[in-house]
Amino acid sequence: MTTKKNRPEWVEKAPGPGTYRSITKYGDPNHFKHPSDAWVGMMQQEFHMSETDFSVRQHEGNEKVVLNRPPALKSEQIEKLADIVGKANVALDDYSRVKYASGKTTEEMLELRHGIIREVADVVVHPRDKQDVQKIVAYCDQEKIPVTVFAAGSSVNFGCRPAKGGVSLVISTHMNKLLEINELNQTARVQPGMYGPAYEDALNQAPEIFGSKLRYTCGHFPQSFEYSTVGGWVVTLGSGQASTYYGDAYDIVFSQEYVTPAGTFKTLDYPATATGPKINDIMKGSEGTFGILVEVTMKIFRFMPENRARFSFMYPTWEAAVNASREIMQSEFGKPAIYRISDPEETDRGLKLYGMPGFVDTFLSMRGFKPMQRCLCMGNVEGDRDYTKLVAGKIKNIASRYGAMSLGSYAMRKWEHTRYTEPYMREDLEDYGILIDTLEAAVTWDNLHRLHQGVRAFIKSRPDIMCMTHASHFYPQGTNLYFIFIIKMDDPDEFRKLHRGIVDSIMKNGGSLSHHHGVGRMIGPWMEKHLGKEQMAVLRALKRHFDPRNIMNPGGQLGLD
Repeated sequence: MTTKKNRPEWVEKAPGPGTYRSITKYGDPNHFKHPSDAWVGMMQQEFHMSETDFSVRQHEGNEKVVLNRPPALKSEQIEKLADIVGKANVALDDYSRVKYASGKTTEEMLELRHGIIREVADVVVHPRDKQDVQKIVAYCDQEKIPVTVFAAGSSVNFGCRPAKGGVSLVISTHMNKLLEINELNQTARVQPGMYGPAYEDALNQAPEIFGSKLRYTCGHFPQSFEYSTVGGWVVTLGSGQASTYYGDAYDIVFSQEYVTPAGTFKTLDYPATATGPKINDIMKGSEGTFGILVEVTMKIFRFMPENRARFSFMYPTWEAAVNASREIMQSEFGKPAIYRISDPEETDRGLKLYGMPGFVDTFLSMRGFKPMQRCLCMGNVEGDRDYTKLVAGKIKNIASRYGAMSLGSYAMRKWEHTRYTEPYMREDLEDYGILIDTLEAAVTWDNLHRLHQGVRAFIKSRPDIMCMTHASHFYPQGTNLYFIFIIKMDDPDEFRKLHRGIVDSIMKNGGSLSHHHGVGRMIGPWMEKHLGKEQMAVLRALKRHFDPRNIMNPGGQLGLD
């Protein structure tokens, strides 16, 4: 058992400037969240590690970034870009070119720790406004210079990797403001590079900032909330943890303004219209392949945190948790905001992560909630006070009918406290050769168990690997399964083979390629098999219209080229 005395020496200082680690480090450079002693002990047992294995860190990435790749653009092309945005907003140094070409995939972080640098742009450009973006796109189209957009860099699918070089266009440096709240329409017009917390804070403080009568919330809270942007949510079809009530990013978008090589346009501000297929919908999830999102009008919601009703339950089995959840989502009395069910392995490993005392385990077992069978459910209800009381009560009644025991609000409050900080642990684990990654898929209720069992069987066919699964975005017709796998591995090629095998397994077992992480270049090779030739032909036709010279995020994004 790991104790304070023999606890690993976790890193507790910010990465050095200009280092690989400063690129791979998640979130705040000065913030850390370390695995619990129970988790370290669990990993020692699962991966046959001794205390010695946790005594020497490896491939920390503390070396300075060195690229040794001169820009391929002509000097006059770089000067022209500087004329558009100002010299202060153009960077050619090695560190900037690597930083703004990198996302947060496990594969990227592992390679950077080994000093492996994949594709980078020739120049990094920080546009000041949408007029700058128009001029840059027009010039790059004329010169056939590729343009890849970078917002926050939280992509987990190579979405911001400049596969063909050219320009990394960093939207979040300057284009990061909430421009307007329309209280009559209950919408907000926002620049795409605005980070989640700044956006939510501005909506919460709408009376003070915009003179509105009410306070508002964005309703979109992905785990990457603190380090992702509004525009990133939209162009990747993201989904927040409260999506069951507020909807996915797709549902929250009202209208958009884009700059494309074919021209600039803004979609129409109507709550509904029967004027043919909606271009507004076509642009959602386009991942920078058609053009660049420069403004977006989002639906917003009344902010009433005082009415929030939290709940958590323990179900005796995964089947009971799934069946109860389906009934809750189809009963039409209303929806919870956050709603999650963890499968048996995630439940038990999660209880260890949160430091569950031994007597709690004993108590649960005595009540019939056995280890590696029981399943944790937790969530909350938001909205009007009467609504939250009604929905929370209905959920409790259904849970009881399926054999669940109420755990009150404690588990949910505990989860809320760390909901955005779990990714910080990846660095600690990678220091000792342990990799953690996730893949998620949408699934209908009638195929849920096949997908769950099939993908878990593939992952577990490899010795010494953990696989935790939960569902966290719910619909009357189905849900998503979020597979988290943890393994001791240090070889990027070996990891790539495992990762791609899991994607194959998701496909073979009837899951979608992605539920809320987007596609990027990582998942692009499966797109035609997933959608079929006709649907891919439609997307490619749109690509040819908006971007005939193929300068917008080329090189496999969405599987389009």
